[in-house]
Amino acid sequence: MSERYETGMAVRRAVLGDAHVDRAEANKGDVDSSFQSLITEAAWGTVWASDGITPRDRSMITLALLAALGNFEEIAMHIRATARTGASKRDVLEAFQHVAIYAGVPRANHALKIAKATYAEMEEATDD
Repeated sequence: MSERYETGMAVRRAVLGDAHVDRAEANKGDVDSSFQSLITEAAWGTVWASDGITPRDRSMITLALLAALGNFEEIAMHIRATARTGASKRDVLEAFQHVAIYAGVPRANHALKIAKATYAEMEEATDD
């Protein structure tokens, strides 16, 4: 594998956690293997690996973009990642408030609903 892939995999694990990455790797097959490599190198090995902004800020930007564009299926994953990136619940709320003003209240509202449920799951898991 390339150095960028190795960097991407390390950053991906640092942000999403070993359990998430291990599950994703176990589920990848012939159809999506090259796509997963692309994501690992480009998203994680280039964008997320950059030291231009903090992981906290990158997390907030990512959540805002996902909500603004209606890509709700990845919001829960990135909410869980805030435990590793340092973005607080307030940070996420601030990001979604920007979404409400600049991209629309319904998208921000839906993203908040997902965030609320995900935070509840996270808290329940730590209570066990």
